[in-house]
Amino acid sequence: MIKMHHFFLPPELFKQERINFPPPQARQIRQVLRLAAGERVLALDDLGWAYELELVEIKPTGVEARMVQKLPASGEPRTHLTMLLCLSQREKFEWMLQKCTEVGVSTFVPVISARSLARATDVVEKKMERWRSILREAAEQCGRGRIPGLHAPCYLADALSKKTPATPTSPLRLVLWEGERGTSLGDALIPITNHPQPSLQLLVGPEGGFSPEEITLAGSAGYQPVSLGKRILRMETAALVAAAIVLYQCGDVALEPHQSASGESGESP
Repeated sequence: MIKMHHFFLPPELFKQERINFPPPQARQIRQVLRLAAGERVLALDDLGWAYELELVEIKPTGVEARMVQKLPASGEPRTHLTMLLCLSQREKFEWMLQKCTEVGVSTFVPVISARSLARATDVVEKKMERWRSILREAAEQCGRGRIPGLHAPCYLADALSKKTPATPTSPLRLVLWEGERGTSLGDALIPITNHPQPSLQLLVGPEGGFSPEEITLAGSAGYQPVSLGKRILRMETAALVAAAIVLYQCGDVALEPHQSASGESGESP
């Protein structure tokens, strides 16, 4: 199947056969992607459905398409991974949102801890619109069927004192901690790897790490400390590596055998 460009559009647009793209997407089709009439794109309603559309008219005033077929949206992992990410520098935090979306994270919760660089919720809440845009664009780029959820920023104590709405029944809560020596992330995932729809919450600390008091607080809230190994990783590296490990262990990231130029497997017989 030919790879098509993906666009998330408001669900109400799909109630008719002819679809007029909103100005931002129309501008992208016309000026950035330079698509032509007759080409096809895939639009998603963020409710679990995808729509193959054929562009029928592209002009300065708008872009119109016709419905070709409705399909179940693909590209979503079985695993529901909620990442509680401590806030960091703008570029670093946005990079984590983008890359973890591409890997397959389902929900993000921005958290302010004792050593977070961002300190006031009223300041970071103003960035929610930009963060949502980053999640949407990353989901479109990598072919996700849904845009990851994004919760309002909160302080660590508040995040730990209540169940995250996105995974209210998740029995597995983990916190990455460089001081953990006994349990690896992989070991902690064993109980859920064979579950048909694994669900967990993963707490990732700031550049300076969590304080001992915060680890104790997380433990009392049911979060189990886990390690990523002997090396100390940067926050953004740890977040991406941890997300990839979780989704791989749960069967949502596949490692394909290397293929040579002739199409034969590169493995030895």
